[in-house]
Amino acid sequence: MAEVLDWQLQSGRRLILESAVQELERGGLVVFPTDTSYALAGSALAPAAVEKLLALKPADEIPVLALASPGQALDWVPRMSPLGRRLARRLWPGPVTLVFPDAADGLASQLPEGMRASLCPAGSVALTVPGHEALAEILYHLPAPLVLVPLTPPAEATEITTAQLSEVAGEAASLIVADGNRPTKPPSSIIRIEGTSWTMLREGAVLADEVARCTACVILFVCTGNTCRSPMAEALCNKLLADRLQCSPQELAARGYHVVSAGLAAYPGDEASPEAVRAVQELGGDLTAHASKPLTADLVLIADHLLAMTQGHLAAVLARYGQYGPQPRLLDPTGGDVADPVGADQEVYRACARQIAQHLEQFLPELQLP
Repeated sequence: MAEVLDWQLQSGRRLILESAVQELERGGLVVFPTDTSYALAGSALAPAAVEKLLALKPADEIPVLALASPGQALDWVPRMSPLGRRLARRLWPGPVTLVFPDAADGLASQLPEGMRASLCPAGSVALTVPGHEALAEILYHLPAPLVLVPLTPPAEATEITTAQLSEVAGEAASLIVADGNRPTKPPSSIIRIEGTSWTMLREGAVLADEVARCTACVILFVCTGNTCRSPMAEALCNKLLADRLQCSPQELAARGYHVVSAGLAAYPGDEASPEAVRAVQELGGDLTAHASKPLTADLVLIADHLLAMTQGHLAAVLARYGQYGPQPRLLDPTGGDVADPVGADQEVYRACARQIAQHLEQFLPELQLP
């Protein structure tokens, strides 16, 4: 009979982690709560555990490797496409498995041949980053990913109860980490990524519409107060990008692009300065609906391109958010600053808007627009 440890007892979590790590390193199988229900887990470094898991795996499930963080996915898929990186940043942690068809030159190549054939069939690899804190914490204490197999609830059951866990897990698990009754939810979604395209292999907890929204290329402009320079860059980028794609700025989201701006010291909800609105309008852009917002780690994390107005902004972004998102850089490709026009007359704002537009004309070809 497997030992059952209660994750809801905060005082006992250190013991749970120690016990689970020891059991996994010995090659045992452990039941963990997941984003959706419960799963049976074994270390990817334990061949016997992996073999047992694969024998227990439902026929319609694929072997999934659970990672501690999205960044670790690059160790398994070094040539991950921009689309793959984008979805990994925006959908993980969470109930999503990403399948990459070409992982031959990643860590999979270092697995024993038999395990490689089982865990990475035809050179593909299925990865996830769990959101449940129990799995997330245990993964940070392990030297390798976990192989996960979902536990199937009893027929017609609306939840897996703590009392049912031992029955559902059978004789396979030697340790169960219980987190109360887990309602029966849609399973994790499975998405296959090949280059610039994706296919929903199984629509589960995350719907296809949400995945589609997460595939958009996000361009983020940063200044200080988000009322002059970065809003002008946002509005002019929307205008120039729409011109290149031969659509309206309102149609950019449907075409896969989302342009935003934020400020390092912005107060939420401020309008753009009247001078900035007029300067942008003269160049065909629209800033009338702008509302300022502060820069946050979440916003940086979802960005594909982050462009700062000055060297000072760039240094501040790197200091605060250097571990998140894309490599930030200056809007001016020559390394110059876009000076703050605040307090100046309209002609200075016009010159600033023209300068921003010129820099954007040099940036947009990087997007490799169709």
